[in-house]
Amino acid sequence: MLADHPAERDFDHPTEDAYRLLVDSVLDYAIFMLDPTGRIVSWNAGAERIKGYTADDILGEHFSIFYPPEDLVARKPWRELEVAVDAGRFEDEGWRLRKDGTRFWANVVITALIGSSGELRGFAKVTRDMTEHRRVEQTVVEQRRLVGHLVEAQELERRRIAWDVHDDSIQSMVAVGMRLQLLANRLPPEDAAVVRQLDEAVRACIGRLRNLVFRLRPPELDRHSLVQALDHYLTDVAGASGMTYRLRHELDHEPPAESAVTIFRICQEALTNIRKHARASAVEVTLTSADGGTLVEIEDDGVGVGAGEPSDGPTSDHFGMIEMRERAETAGGWWSVSEAPSGGALVRFWVPASHGGEP
Repeated sequence: MLADHPAERDFDHPTEDAYRLLVDSVLDYAIFMLDPTGRIVSWNAGAERIKGYTADDILGEHFSIFYPPEDLVARKPWRELEVAVDAGRFEDEGWRLRKDGTRFWANVVITALIGSSGELRGFAKVTRDMTEHRRVEQTVVEQRRLVGHLVEAQELERRRIAWDVHDDSIQSMVAVGMRLQLLANRLPPEDAAVVRQLDEAVRACIGRLRNLVFRLRPPELDRHSLVQALDHYLTDVAGASGMTYRLRHELDHEPPAESAVTIFRICQEALTNIRKHARASAVEVTLTSADGGTLVEIEDDGVGVGAGEPSDGPTSDHFGMIEMRERAETAGGWWSVSEAPSGGALVRFWVPASHGGEP
């Protein structure tokens, strides 16, 4: 029988040298050991790359050399070792210093190394440079904050225009209609018919303006409830397209005004998308109180997710889909689209009762 190859034996039973080779080869993490007092006793290539010190520079130094002055004043390095001893492990994110004095955002894990007889042998410390990751996160947060401000400004402007149209233009046209009716009653029949035709045109115009007001800012959102606003909108959309609809709700309480507007706008976009692209005959909207917010499900029996041509199918890259996701995430929630049991599309999203960021 052939003997095992030496390399295979080393692979199955790694030696201390093999472990050291593994640690020394890691470049994305600074991995090093501290003695029980916090002085550095080992140093890998990743630590040199991230922190800028060679092994000759740093061995024997106290690991507090990596902490900014404010952390030293607060005795943070020593407290971290105490926590690692008490809990076995300590993890944190914060600013650390390179050799050249520049700061980087680090994820740090310190593990206490306890001997077989219970004595503290030292600490293993793993540091990862998270500066770029943090920058991307902060960029996303800033973008959502700006989007939130734009959405808030848009809603305020919509409400202002809706109120102006309702309180000024519509009321003026209602007054004109009433005067036309009075005038028609005083004129000969042949002249009255012409005036009544003008009155009908004014009434039709008032109807269109009221529909515009509703689309700009449903009065039910300010005067009544989210459910009533959605029911009104569903009636309008279903009536225009011939779809049947069902609205179900199991809400413990009415969502706050800000959340209600976000929910209505996402539903509005989803229903518009269904009417234009899904070729559906029925749609069902369900609202449920869940996890301190409102869970909404919009299901249709149309062509389904991604069916047909890319420009027709309701795909996640569609501009309307992007807008829905952005609204939900800006509010601190989430959004998804998938295939419904009926074969159509199922849009699901959740919005917290209070927005996670600035509106």
